[in-house]
Amino acid sequence: MNPVDPITIVVCPATVEERPILRRLMELYQYDFSESDGAEIGPMGLYDYPYLDHYWVEAGRIPFLVRVDGKLAGFVLISRYNYFTGYKDAWVMAEFFIMRKYRMRGVGEQVARWVFDHHPGAWQVSQIPENKAAITFWRKVIGRYTHDNFEEFTLDNEHWHGPVQSFIALPDQNPDE
Repeated sequence: MNPVDPITIVVCPATVEERPILRRLMELYQYDFSESDGAEIGPMGLYDYPYLDHYWVEAGRIPFLVRVDGKLAGFVLISRYNYFTGYKDAWVMAEFFIMRKYRMRGVGEQVARWVFDHHPGAWQVSQIPENKAAITFWRKVIGRYTHDNFEEFTLDNEHWHGPVQSFIALPDQNPDE
């Protein structure tokens, strides 16, 4: 696939029947993420994400699958509650994964914008300090999305240590884009 070829990106809520697909993608994500967080694989050869099933049974949690040109390309998990800050009136980017072959092509930014546009209101996006690429990505994407109208603070408590971007996603915030 040539990076200049037009691509079609689709973000759709993941159905309960698609949960096994998301679970397998989560393993790829956690493998990538282990470079930053140092996580070890479990005795069964899996990282295992203990909260995944919650996305189909708890209100305020939404799982999405991302497809590029009809092919699986990643996922997004959002939540209406941030257990790091205790803030309950904001959307939280709980997990965000775009497969390596689709990175550096604008896919991640388009997916993030779609999610923000379809879930207006207050947002918080956090990163671990060791994941410099994620920090750079989110500062750039949120800066462009909000026209640099966001706040960033470093959270340091028993649940989280790292930067958090806080902003308001407005409907039609970027009507020309």
